[in-house]
Amino acid sequence: MKRRIVMFAVAQAALSAAGVGGWQWFQKTQAASAPSANVPTTTVKRGDVTIMVRAKGALQGGNSQTLQAPMVGGREVIITELRLPGEMVKDGDVVAQFDTTEEEFKLREAEADLAEADQQVLQAKFESEAKAEEDTYSLIKAKADLQVAELEARRNPLLPAITARQNELGVESARDLLRQLQQDLAARRATADASIAMQEAARKKAQAAAETARKNIESLTLKAKSAGYVSVQQNQNSNFWYPGLVLPLLRLGDSVRSGQAVAMIPDLNSWEATARIAELDRGHLSKGQQVKLTVVALPGRALTGKISELGGTTGPPWNRRFECKVAIDRGFPELRHGMTVNLIIETDKRANVLWLPSQALFESDGRTFVYARREGAFQPKDVKLVRRSESQVILEGIQEGETVALASPDQQKQKAGAGPANPSAATKALSK
Repeated sequence: MKRRIVMFAVAQAALSAAGVGGWQWFQKTQAASAPSANVPTTTVKRGDVTIMVRAKGALQGGNSQTLQAPMVGGREVIITELRLPGEMVKDGDVVAQFDTTEEEFKLREAEADLAEADQQVLQAKFESEAKAEEDTYSLIKAKADLQVAELEARRNPLLPAITARQNELGVESARDLLRQLQQDLAARRATADASIAMQEAARKKAQAAAETARKNIESLTLKAKSAGYVSVQQNQNSNFWYPGLVLPLLRLGDSVRSGQAVAMIPDLNSWEATARIAELDRGHLSKGQQVKLTVVALPGRALTGKISELGGTTGPPWNRRFECKVAIDRGFPELRHGMTVNLIIETDKRANVLWLPSQALFESDGRTFVYARREGAFQPKDVKLVRRSESQVILEGIQEGETVALASPDQQKQKAGAGPANPSAATKALSK
């Protein structure tokens, strides 16, 4: 009986030990295989790789003419007439008209001031001529009086002393009067000329104001300088803004600031595309490179062009991009300003190289590595980066056919949460 009890106890202990060992083996297997099962993978491939840059952009006329609100007194102007977006126009057609009420009032006021100034100039001239005639008469009379006085003074030897003295005083008086008139005549002529000049200046001022009003009225009418279609611009005369806000197009009754763009007339014979390229691809591009373009709104219609300009980088540090302009070789009539285009730029070709998708390459602390599968688990492996594009990387230091992770296994493990349950409860159950 005792022997059976001992045998039963030994058997129970052996079963408990086997259960604990099996559970530990299962836990290790799950720990090694679980990350691999959840991580997306790919294999290293060998072949020919074409490095291409892809981006989205927008069309615009290469020599587009921009029609802006005129500089009229630094104030806002109201749109009273505006062509519809996409409407075709010819050279000289009216595209937009602004309210001219205030400028017409200024013109009428300036014309009235000009008419009054003309009358003031004529009056000043007539008065000057009348005073000149009067002064001439006074001068002639003074000369005649001096001659008469001198003739009277010639008789002084025959006249009493008192009479002779009176004649001498008369001559001196006539001579002083003539001298004074001659001096006053020059001053009066200068005064008359100054008065006329002042009236002429007032007339020129009124004339300039009238000309300015006429030019302002003319500038309040925007005309097309070449044939094309109208691209109405957005109404940016707003006091609020928030991310994602889409500004409406300008329409009748809107107020615009001086110098604000109202419409554009794209050149139908000269097109260009603008795009914002990722900073990673900046070193692969240069002026003159060939570009293939497809228009989203016109399936099946392809365009070709060349890079004409590479601008500076913009955007936050984590999403740096730079401006790129592409001159279209040849457009077609269906193109419109603002159409979305897809750009494909072929920058390089490499033959018989090892490559991976770009998301399979990781960088940290100056290292460039991939997560290669070794014995059922992913381990970091240093590699040499030869060339990189937005979607592909060319590598050295890795074998063709190796399986690598497309995402960090450590991050996948963190996302998976806690590991298998604690086996203490199972151990206790087996021991009972």
